[in-house]
Amino acid sequence: MRLSAFRRGTLRTAVLALTTATVAVTAACGGTGTSESGDKSITVYTADGLGSWYKTEFDTFRQQTGISVNIVEAGSGEVVSRVQKEQSNPQADLLVTLPPFIQKAAGQGLLADSGVDTTAVDKADKDADGKFVAIVDNYLSFIANPSATPAPKTWDDLLAPRFKGKIQYSTPGQAGDGTAVLLLLQHLMGDQAALDYLSKLQVNNVGPSSSTGKLQPKVSNGELMVANGDVQMNLASIRDDGSKFNLFFPAMPDGSRTTVSLPYFAGVTKGAPHADNARQLLEFLLSKDVQQTVGTQALGVSVRTDVAPPAPDGTTPTPSEVMTGVTVWHPDWNSVLTSLDTDVAAYQKSTGS
Repeated sequence: MRLSAFRRGTLRTAVLALTTATVAVTAACGGTGTSESGDKSITVYTADGLGSWYKTEFDTFRQQTGISVNIVEAGSGEVVSRVQKEQSNPQADLLVTLPPFIQKAAGQGLLADSGVDTTAVDKADKDADGKFVAIVDNYLSFIANPSATPAPKTWDDLLAPRFKGKIQYSTPGQAGDGTAVLLLLQHLMGDQAALDYLSKLQVNNVGPSSSTGKLQPKVSNGELMVANGDVQMNLASIRDDGSKFNLFFPAMPDGSRTTVSLPYFAGVTKGAPHADNARQLLEFLLSKDVQQTVGTQALGVSVRTDVAPPAPDGTTPTPSEVMTGVTVWHPDWNSVLTSLDTDVAAYQKSTGS
């Protein structure tokens, strides 16, 4: 993939319950998202994957502003669903999720105008109406346990009998990464051929998974041989958790490898209890100083056009290293959203899931 593409912008239903002195993480139970610390707080509903980066940056934000950040982590679709259910009594101030779920939230009227300066962000990474903006660029990937020898390289390799009961991917329509698998196959093969392929893959598939993040330890310990993921989350797991797996991008018969752009988008929620604080946090996350940490700390790609990707340091691979030679597809997410329900229903019928 060309470096310029990186500069341009390149369910998890498990809830992390972790409380620190600087970042309070609350369990995803109805009505518990707000903080007891009044106006000096923000509640963020977020798709998981950015936990380590959040911890560092939100601590810095608290030190600079005195505003503490409460995090509720869940799947890409689940966090949007929760905001929707809480419309009569909003709990979240800032929503962070993957496409097309952020577009769904905007379409449902769940987001307010952000009001933040996004001039340094490429237009592909922000909503034309100002409802949301990317904070970290990211991409669909697959992971394989090192004992999967020979290592799978192509989509057809994943259909091999040796992977029976050893493959799992997160559920389309629930998880952002899982939805991306379906969309990418439709893009590469066509709608019906994609369904036919996934029907064949079902023989090897363990079953539904609403959490992409939960698949990482299963691949690392050998319970699974192959799973889907995303570049940022997978590289962070290798660095932070010592996970034992390799990233790859399945190839088509002609050898070409393609992935999907999956930015972490953020938007201020409609009726946010602490809307001003949420906008202040979003401005902070988009600042050049913070965006310069995205490549080294979050292991994602900065959304600012004036921030270059970091040079390899010989330790954890960078996104640009693992994606060398991979074409990035940037879907029209609004168009995707118009047919998503139909596509997911067709997927469920075809796979029997």
